[in-house]
Parts: sequence; structure tokens; C-alpha cells
Amino acid sequence: MTCHTFSVSLAALLVVALIRVPQARGEEYYTDQAIAAAAAPATTAPAAAPAADPAADPAADPPPDEKAPPLPFIDIEGVGGGAITPMAYLVNPGDDCHFFGKPSVAMDAINAGQKNLEMIAVTDTLNQRVEIGYSAERLGLGTLPGAIQSATGINIGTDDVWLHSFDARVLLVKENTCFGGIQMPAITTGIEAKYNGNIDSINTKLLGVGGLTAIGYHNAAGVDYTLTATKTFPKFFGRPVIATAGLRLSEAADIGFLGFGDTYRATFEGNVACLVTDKILVAYEFRQKTDPYGTIPGLIGTESNWHAIDLAYIFNKHTTFVAGWGALGVLADTTENGAWYLQLKHEF
Repeated sequence: MTCHTFSVSLAALLVVALIRVPQARGEEYYTDQAIAAAAAPATTAPAAAPAADPAADPAADPPPDEKAPPLPFIDIEGVGGGAITPMAYLVNPGDDCHFFGKPSVAMDAINAGQKNLEMIAVTDTLNQRVEIGYSAERLGLGTLPGAIQSATGINIGTDDVWLHSFDARVLLVKENTCFGGIQMPAITTGIEAKYNGNIDSINTKLLGVGGLTAIGYHNAAGVDYTLTATKTFPKFFGRPVIATAGLRLSEAADIGFLGFGDTYRATFEGNVACLVTDKILVAYEFRQKTDPYGTIPGLIGTESNWHAIDLAYIFNKHTTFVAGWGALGVLADTTENGAWYLQLKHEF
């Protein structure tokens, strides 16, 4: 059995597990409303109304004029999720009265040691079903340009690369929709079109010594395809827990920072998050990586699976701040297993 078959099988088992875990109540509710009901602080009820028992219906919707918490975050590629992996929940989905939702923006700063990353993203959700977004990510190459010049005598002429991502995701199944007596997780499918603005120039300058073409580089642009399932367990040991499992088809090398090969590979990605208080969320994320390229000793190493731990603070119904740690493994010529990152996200 190949590693790719294993990853597809593992993802399929996790998706089935998310589907089949029994839930306390059977009412349908939209994802963000479920999180809001489980996590949002209690609001003051009208004097004439009796106090509601929150334990009586953990899936109850929040009042229609109350905005759900600003979850999920926006991931490193500009879609709703954690720091490095998506969730099936759409960002800032809006309400039933408006086709166009309100936009959301996020800014990331990541210090990986020898390399660094900045990202800015904007998303909007249409008709509570379609999330569209754009992100620009700058990767500082750190020691790589100097290592290339020392090994080849060639100056690649840049210290960074820019990756542009244009994303669209469709909510195929709303969470807790009943299918054959089973309450389904939220399920989305997505397309991420990416373009690397520098990699062709770097490859051209290196063609005299084989360049990236010699190890599998094919294009400066590529498209990822994703399928993601997410389920919220509102009262898991008394607190909301959100579990996600997904599949990705991609030709990207280091998510596109080193360009794209010519063969699609399937990988697994997932995360588990818990709202430990009404304001604080902790999460663990895993993203499987593959090697579309060969290696160049001392310059391009073997890609590593990514891990991340997130700690988020929900300021209010619009703004979140996320801090975290990541183990990114080999990024080109260095190993970056002590990455620290920050994100500020705002939903209008």
C-alpha cells in the first residue's frame, strides 16, 4: 500500500467517524449558529421572559439579531480554517436576508527561524453557501539565496517569493442535515488557484546548472482541490469541540512557494479545536505533505508534514487574535521546527 493510498483511506475513516458519532439532539442548525449557542456568553433576557435552560437544548439557535462568534479563522492560503488547514465552515456566512455577506480580513506574521512569512487575505461568503477569497503570501527565503550562490555562483536576484491564491469553496451539506437517519457534518468542496510571481525567474537563472526543472518543476501556477468535513460536538466534556478531516489534491511544492510539479497527489489534513472558555480556543492541526520534486543536496530537501498548535482569543463578535507554534520541517535548505505565528482577523 502506498503512502497516498494510506492517506486517502485514513481520511475516509475519519470522515465516516465524524458522520457516525451520535449527537444529543436532532434539530438542524447552521454551523456558526451551533457554535454561537454553545460558546457565546449569555445575553440579558427580556424581563417578562423566563430564563432558558442552556442544557435543555445545546443546539438552540442564537437570537436572529445576534452575530455568531468570528470562527473559523482564515488559514495560510486564505480560506476558513485554522492556521495551516481548512475547516468546512465558511467565514462570516451572514444571514438569510442578504445574498452578499460582509467581508472578512486577516493578517498573518510567521517567524520560522531562518525564514519568515507574511500573509494578508480577504474573504466574502455569498448566500451562506459560497466562500470566495484572495490572499497574498510573501515568503522570505532567508539563507537560500546565499546557499545557492555559494553552490553555483549564481545570484538569483531576490530574497523572497510571492504566492497569490484565489479561492472558492461551496458548502455542499449543512451541518446536522439528516441523511438516512444520520446527522451529517458540514461538508465543503473547494478550489484554490495559485500563482507564484517569482519562481519562473529563479528557475530561468538556474537553468545553466539544471535549475528546479531538473528535479520536477513544471509551472509557476497550479490548482488545489479540497474536500473537507467538520462537526461540532457542543457539549463534549462540557465544552464545544470542533473536529475536521479533509483531503487535498495538489501539485504544489511547499504549498506553491517553490512552484508546481506535473502530477497530482492526495494528502490528508485535519484539526481538532476546543472552546475552553467563551473567549479562548485551543487547537491542534496536522497537514500531510508530499514530495513533487527531487532533492538538491544542501539546497532543496525532502518536504515534511506540518503540525501546528493554536491559541486564540475572541475579543468580540467581530475580531479574533491567534498566536501559535508550528513544526514545518524542511523548507528548501533549512529545517523550521520552531515557527511562531500571529494572526489578527476581523469580520465586518
